[in-house]
Amino acid sequence: MSTRVDVNIEILTWAIDRAGYDLPTFFEKYPPIIKWLEGAKQPTVKQLEDFSKKVHVPFGYLFLPKPPEEKLPIPFFRSNGAQAEKVSINVYDTILLIQQRQDWLRDYLLDNDNEPLPYVGKFKNNFNANDIVADIRKVLTLGENWASEFKTWTDALNHLVEIIEEAGIIVTFNGVVENNTSRKIPVDECRGFVLVDEFAPFMFVNNADFKAAQMFTIVHELAHVWTGSSAGFDFRKMLPANDPMERLCDQVAAEFLVPEKAFNEVWNGNTSYLAKHFKVSEIVIARRALDTGKWGKPQFFSFYNDYKTREFQKKENQSSGGDFFATTKKRLSVTYAAHINQAVKTGQILYRDAYKLTSLKGDTFHNFFTNHMY
Repeated sequence: MSTRVDVNIEILTWAIDRAGYDLPTFFEKYPPIIKWLEGAKQPTVKQLEDFSKKVHVPFGYLFLPKPPEEKLPIPFFRSNGAQAEKVSINVYDTILLIQQRQDWLRDYLLDNDNEPLPYVGKFKNNFNANDIVADIRKVLTLGENWASEFKTWTDALNHLVEIIEEAGIIVTFNGVVENNTSRKIPVDECRGFVLVDEFAPFMFVNNADFKAAQMFTIVHELAHVWTGSSAGFDFRKMLPANDPMERLCDQVAAEFLVPEKAFNEVWNGNTSYLAKHFKVSEIVIARRALDTGKWGKPQFFSFYNDYKTREFQKKENQSSGGDFFATTKKRLSVTYAAHINQAVKTGQILYRDAYKLTSLKGDTFHNFFTNHMY
């Protein structure tokens, strides 16, 4: 006979709400909960384990006397100007996951006598966007017209990510929680976030976003590293929140990708031509046109909505699935994975912990690190 356990009803309703469900919807998804909430029946341990998986709550939480107080570890900004006090469980869990990886990497780098990165927080008290842009270019060894060396803006984007990682910043791309494709991270809720640390800064980019917007997000996050300010943002319609730091990082991204002086010199209203000239996407050119007063918001929003529709249609027409191991490289970052691999080989981390820190297990873990890392 299965053992039944007593669970606080407040904990159950909190867990359902935390997962983003209303009660009637969850009753349809998981009917046994009705009798638990009515007090007519108690759940078995197995049922409770199943419930915890459905609502993405650690099993032990269900035995707490009252719901735990969960706070976002970083400020999270909305483009409408309000700082969010809470985000969806999928975004929250992803922030905690990246934070866990960062904590491990920081300790690992310290144990192996690595020095702090000198540019992290270097402009904490300097809010001059041009100065920040100049220093980012210096650290990354990029000239003002660096992107012109590449055939396409996607080539330029790939190179940018590569040299950011070489500088010591971890860049991760994912559109779901870990590897769970049923737990998607909506672009309109989270375009990205950055966890600043002087040894192991981590940047997260929502891979569900269209590629054109990802480049702007990446440089916006770079500005956060240089100013020493962790943050998350939805960046709706590629516009910053009404916050001084967000606006500064936005200005840095715009100037880094499309210098205003050069933009004014070649402006002709043709976004396609200008995108090829600066090796950025048309959406970045449109943002620059808005920034410099060449376009008003109605024209920009019309262009943005049309461009977004076209880009997401392209995504839908592409074959789904893809190469799991190629996707894993982006979800982990090659640099972070290399540190994990080295730590395992030198006995500085147990396989059990490496599995947890990579969201990979057993044969999949060994296959990735043996055959797909480089």
